[in-house]
Amino acid sequence: MKYASQKVAYWYFTCAMLLFVVQIFAGGLAGTVYVLPNVLADLLPFNIIRMIHTNALIVWLLMGFFGCAYYLVPEEAERDIESPLLAYVQLGLLMFGALAAVGGYTLRVHEGREFLEQPLWIKVAIVVVALIFLYNVSMTVLKGRKTAVTSVLLLGLWGIALFWLFAFYEPHNIAVDKLYWWYIVHLWVEGVWELVMASVLAFLMIKMTGVDREVIEKWLYSIVGLALFSGLLGTGHHYYWIGAPGYWQWVGSIFSSLEIAPFFAMVIFAFAMVWKGRRDHPNRAAMLWSIGCTIGAFFGAGIWGFLHTLSSVNYYSHGTQLTAAHGHLAFFGAYVMLNLALITYAMPYLRGRAPYNQALNIASFWLMTSAMTIMTFALTFAGVVQIQLQRVMGQSYMEVQDQLALFYWIRLGSGVLVAISVVMFLWSVFGPVREPKPATTSALQPAE
Repeated sequence: MKYASQKVAYWYFTCAMLLFVVQIFAGGLAGTVYVLPNVLADLLPFNIIRMIHTNALIVWLLMGFFGCAYYLVPEEAERDIESPLLAYVQLGLLMFGALAAVGGYTLRVHEGREFLEQPLWIKVAIVVVALIFLYNVSMTVLKGRKTAVTSVLLLGLWGIALFWLFAFYEPHNIAVDKLYWWYIVHLWVEGVWELVMASVLAFLMIKMTGVDREVIEKWLYSIVGLALFSGLLGTGHHYYWIGAPGYWQWVGSIFSSLEIAPFFAMVIFAFAMVWKGRRDHPNRAAMLWSIGCTIGAFFGAGIWGFLHTLSSVNYYSHGTQLTAAHGHLAFFGAYVMLNLALITYAMPYLRGRAPYNQALNIASFWLMTSAMTIMTFALTFAGVVQIQLQRVMGQSYMEVQDQLALFYWIRLGSGVLVAISVVMFLWSVFGPVREPKPATTSALQPAE
């Protein structure tokens, strides 16, 4: 760790992992309800469990992004964070809002828009948190060295904050409401979040491969261009059936098909940088998570997204378990693995020790990835059967659900394996260190 203010990232990562556990626990409960419908039916209905599951996911990923920024921005800008105190205030507000939202959901205090169920005061608090964060990182960058990594990262982070403002706009017309609702949900995960992903991956490749910064920055700009070109108009694949003009079926089909390009470019980028690298970084687990992130994003967001992005296919597949398969693998491959990659890389520096518990961390990678793959295939097959029986043959929803029970049991079993792998990961980065402490941490930090 080069700068004392980077220690802020440790607490962001810690809080993010706490919410990660909440998300996994809620997901396990939701999976259980699919096979045992009466579990907690009166105490905690399925819609509340799902709300906690999805909202905890979004918040902990954002908290992880904030931690990534507070770790890498000082190194890129070559100066300490503008105000560590403000960073801690931001963390306290964000964590309080997250826990208050979860508590409110259990008491049925929420709004009705999916993913935006937070009460108004929490939405306002999120804006305050975003302003504190953007001031902190922007001033750090403006007063320090400017790099392509920080430029792209700031573009992504400012985009997250600006598109969030559409959460306050609730038109009465449901078609118009959905039109702007997707400005948040889609343009986050398939737009500006991709910029954050690309910049963090570029930072990791610079640190761990030894490839010249200029080479990596050229790749970064190419990936960002592809992401913005395809992602903005690719929003149209959400407009097929909400009452929008018919031309969105053509626009959405064409441009969302191109959204696979930036994820494929990330795969090529990661492998090319590792191949060109002049040294083997001692943190093998971080390298594995980084490479795995690009592959997981390519298959989850790219391939599984393409499976049902064409309007002629989406007519039958929309809202089925095929959508759930895409959503689970896309979020895991692109953003969960990204956060886990930088946490794995940064924690040895933040704790002042050499890379440790490598075997356990690597084992958690393979178990988590395998379990999520099994879950994805189970939901994919469930979706195909659901499309045939419900959308083609016309059977009722509940009749079809009874015939998908086997796939739901497989999904629950794979979820249990995910939970085990999460415990393994947390122990590997937060647990006791077996390896001896080195004399200095400079051996860990590759020279640029």
